[in-house]
Amino acid sequence: MTKMMNLSPETVSLLLLLALLSPTLLLCSGDSTTVEDESPPTVCIIGSGIGGSSVAHFLRNYSASTALSRSRILMFERHERVGGRMRTVTVSGDTFEAGGSILHPKNYHARDFVERFNLTVRSPTAVEECSAVGIWDGKRFVFKTFGSSIPFVDKIVSWLNDVYMFVRYGFSLLRMSNFIENMIDNFLKYYESLESRPVFDSVEGMLKWSGLYNLTKVTLQEKLSEAQLSPLLVNELVTVITRINYGQSVLISGLAGAVSLAGSGGGLWSVEGGNWQMAAKLINHSDVTLHLNEQIQSVSHLGDYYELKSAKGNSFKCDVTVVSTPLDEVDIQFSPAISIPKRELQHTHATFVRGLLNPGYFGMKLVSDVPALVGTLEDPLIPFSCISILRKYSATDMTYKMFTRQPASDSLLDELFSARTETVRIDWGAYPKYHAPEVFAPFILDDHHLYYVNAFENAASTMETSAVAGENMARLIVSRFRTKESSSSSPSSDTRSCSSGLHSDM
Repeated sequence: MTKMMNLSPETVSLLLLLALLSPTLLLCSGDSTTVEDESPPTVCIIGSGIGGSSVAHFLRNYSASTALSRSRILMFERHERVGGRMRTVTVSGDTFEAGGSILHPKNYHARDFVERFNLTVRSPTAVEECSAVGIWDGKRFVFKTFGSSIPFVDKIVSWLNDVYMFVRYGFSLLRMSNFIENMIDNFLKYYESLESRPVFDSVEGMLKWSGLYNLTKVTLQEKLSEAQLSPLLVNELVTVITRINYGQSVLISGLAGAVSLAGSGGGLWSVEGGNWQMAAKLINHSDVTLHLNEQIQSVSHLGDYYELKSAKGNSFKCDVTVVSTPLDEVDIQFSPAISIPKRELQHTHATFVRGLLNPGYFGMKLVSDVPALVGTLEDPLIPFSCISILRKYSATDMTYKMFTRQPASDSLLDELFSARTETVRIDWGAYPKYHAPEVFAPFILDDHHLYYVNAFENAASTMETSAVAGENMARLIVSRFRTKESSSSSPSSDTRSCSSGLHSDM
């Protein structure tokens, strides 16, 4: 038998007390032990477009000092591909943008994504950059520039076009340029340092801070009249631009209209092989668990978490849920119910045709007399918004892209084209129908952690504005988690009361 040590009654009592308290001492010995033992939070993102992928990217960048640094990010995409409204189409083996097509030289998030992931910038081709533009009123071309693809000559032609446009529109061109630049200068505030830029919990606050909010309260037509642009310029050139970029007239809200005008300037670019690659790279480099072909049908808040159920019958438990797809045309049931302003998406029907345009439709004898880009005035009798040459293989063989507000029928295509060897149609739920004054959905859809990135779309809808909204959303989630963690470490928290209890027992 083992010989027992001689211990005093006081020592035995102390040892028994320590033995009873040892589990409490282990729990209270330091916050790091309990935090590491907790399951990391799960962030669920519905939608894999540039908005959702930007949220994932910036969450990884900004959450280093919070519990979110160890978070699991799940992303759900109802289609078989990522990219949302960024997509490409293949015509006769050539790839063309079918969704979000162009980026501005001052789209700094997109630029950063391209450089960060070694993507290749695609500049406009000679056909796109040096070709003639015509404005069609349904019966004739009311204005048409000159076109050239011959080196050196194209610079002279460009100068002649500038003079020609100035003769027609005068100093209104300069006023329009100033209007666009003022909007861009305000938008650039969203790239300021994190120290000087607040975290925004509403679209209205985000727009007011940058000085862009008032542009959403009136129509583009009203703003341009206030800027003293001539009615001729507004009814012709500006109308063509808004019909091409947003499929709508100059009665759209002022900010969306200004963004549309900015997309008609020089230095525009895209990503070689498809802009959707930005979203794919952001997802791949953000340690995201991607669920393709997984349509979320319901989001239920169940006390401490959200339960997401998909059309496949799968269920997912999430601490944070981010909706990054327009809620206008998806049927997601929320419990409790959410409240957002009703809006509609503007559908743009993109039709790609390989063949040859019919010059007779435009009252011309030769197809070479038809401008490479045909824009149209706001007239319900004109069946298309624009037609442009994407690629020229020969004088009788080209690929065209046409935008219409309604699906392009075969009879319309047979009128417009003398030959068609391939036709591809895309129904693109592209952007909101803009109305002034705009009303915005909330960024935070409940009192907890349900967020809506696409609320910003009623200001303007582009790839870059989605990235800007996604970046702010990531900061908003992180800041609210920091607030939650700060409150949990207050004097009334478990750690402090545990320590006080041990002290009183001793």
